[in-house]
Amino acid sequence: MILLKFICAIITRSLFILVSLIGVWRVIWVKQDNLYWLLTLLFLPLVVEMIVTLKRRRGKDYKWFSPAILLFLISIIPSIWILELHHQENKSNDPQCRKLDSLENLKSMMNSTRRNDTFKALDELLSSVCSNDWILALHQILLILLIVGKWLLPIGGGITKDELSQLLLIFVGTAADILEFTSETLLDVKENSSHLVYVVLAVWTWSMLQFPLHLAVVNTRSEDSCEGQSDSLLKRHSTDIWGIMESLFIQDGPFLLVRLIVLTYYGVFHQMLVFFAIKNFLVVILSFYRLFVICQDYRSNAFVP
Repeated sequence: MILLKFICAIITRSLFILVSLIGVWRVIWVKQDNLYWLLTLLFLPLVVEMIVTLKRRRGKDYKWFSPAILLFLISIIPSIWILELHHQENKSNDPQCRKLDSLENLKSMMNSTRRNDTFKALDELLSSVCSNDWILALHQILLILLIVGKWLLPIGGGITKDELSQLLLIFVGTAADILEFTSETLLDVKENSSHLVYVVLAVWTWSMLQFPLHLAVVNTRSEDSCEGQSDSLLKRHSTDIWGIMESLFIQDGPFLLVRLIVLTYYGVFHQMLVFFAIKNFLVVILSFYRLFVICQDYRSNAFVP
C-alpha cells in the first residue's frame, strides 16, 4: 500500500512536469528564443516538494492545501501567459496552419506523419497546428490533469474518500466554467483592446487558485456533529461559507465583472456572452441568498433554549 502511494505521488508530479515542459517547448518554438528554457527553473520547487513529501509524509497530500498542485500551476501558467499574449499580438500574422476542428484534418495529419521520418514528421506535425488550437489544448490538458492529479495523489490526513469525491466533482464543474470563460472571452478581444487580454488572464490565474485549496469540502462531518450553542457561525458553517466566498471572490464574481466590462465598456454583444453573464449573476445572487439563509438559521438556533 505504501509502495502504491509512492508510485502515484511520483507519477502525478512527473505528469505535471511533462505538461509544463511541453508548454515551455511551445513557447521556445513560437518565440524562437532559447532563453525561454529558463522557464524550466520553475520546475525545481515541484521537484523539491516531491522529495520532501516522499521523505517526510510518504507521498501524502495535506488536509487543507495541495502544494504539488500550486507548484504545478506556477510552473505552467507563465508559459500559457506568454503564448496567449503572443497569439493576441500576432493574430493577423499567423502562417498557414492546420486546425484540429474535424476528424478529416486529424486523419490527414496522421497520414503525413506515417509517410515521413517519425521524429521529423512529429516535429512538423506539432509545429503546423494553429496557435489557437495549441493554447486551447494546453488549457484543456491543464484542467484535466488537475482533476486526475488530485485523484491520484495520496489522500492527506483528515480527508475522507467521501470528501475527496465531493472535491473532484467540484473540480469538474469549476474546470468547465473556467475553460468556457477563457475560451469565450478571449475570442471577444478586439485588436484595439489588447489590454483586455491582461485582465482576462489575470482573472483566469486568480480563479485557478481554487484547485490547491480544499476549504469547500473538508471537515464536513465534524462540523455537522457540532451541537454546542457556543460555536461561532464560521466554525459551524465553515464549509458552506468557504464555498460561498470562493464563488463570490474567486470565480463567479470576477467572471461577472469581466463580462460586464466586455458588454458595456467594449461594446461586445452576443447571445452566449449575455447568457453566461446572466448565469454568473444568478450564482452571485444565490450565493448571497445562501449566506443569508445560513445566518438566519444560525441566529434562530442560537436563541433556542
